[in-house]
Amino acid sequence: MNCVICHSPRIEVEEVKEEILLDNDVVLIPVKLLVCKNCGERYYDRKTMRFLEKIEENLRKGEGHLKEIGKVLMYG
Repeated sequence: MNCVICHSPRIEVEEVKEEILLDNDVVLIPVKLLVCKNCGERYYDRKTMRFLEKIEENLRKGEGHLKEIGKVLMYG
């Protein structure tokens, strides 16, 4: 398989942190998926997309355990 963006054959499984925006918060979800090592293009399969959609749905309902790992400050 070659990358659809840069045509590199260097596509490998990698753990990445997908971001879900929840009001003013960013929730990081670790997932393993195919990533082009040349340009960074990510390839999602159906199972991973359904997993991310379910997590987002649960977060919007107020369900799920979140751990605070830092904070973002904005100068105003």
